[in-house]
Amino acid sequence: MIDRLNTVARRVPTWVVYIVGLLPIPWLLFQAQTGGLGAEPIKALVKELGLLALQLLIAGLAITPARRYLRLNLIKFRRALGLLAFIYVSLHLLVWLVLDVGILSQIWADILKRPYITIGMAGFACLVPLAATSNNFSIRKLGATWRKLHRLTYLAAILAGVHFIWLVKGFQIEPLLYMAAILALLVLRLPKRR
Repeated sequence: MIDRLNTVARRVPTWVVYIVGLLPIPWLLFQAQTGGLGAEPIKALVKELGLLALQLLIAGLAITPARRYLRLNLIKFRRALGLLAFIYVSLHLLVWLVLDVGILSQIWADILKRPYITIGMAGFACLVPLAATSNNFSIRKLGATWRKLHRLTYLAAILAGVHFIWLVKGFQIEPLLYMAAILALLVLRLPKRR
């Protein structure tokens, strides 16, 4: 079964992942315009884009453990998942900045005053150099430093999980499940003991 999945994965071009990964964007915009996102479509759009970004970050983190423990080799899709996560985080931030807040002084006040926004911005800051260096030229130019730099993914994922936990009001299980998945995947990535 795993061999068959690996064979299928080898045959799927990476651009298919990009196209499928971007499909929710027009659907969410359509939903926002037609009332499908409820009474507060902008807040719902911010939430949905953030959730998609978090899910893509988790999917990217899952690739190495899937290869190590299940022998499922999806490594060729990791860059696409990371870049898609960055796109969704950027859209999440952009919708919040432009459509939800819209006032520059209020944006800075929110970043400084609300810890969940501060944490979210720190996570976004971690992803910027990763997206900028997710190309073959940077991999060749940076060499071993590239691998060390891309460990920022782990910090970005943890910050995203904390951002989601602090964002929700009251005790909710969903953000805790996302954080548990992030932590479990990071533990599974630890080097095996001999």
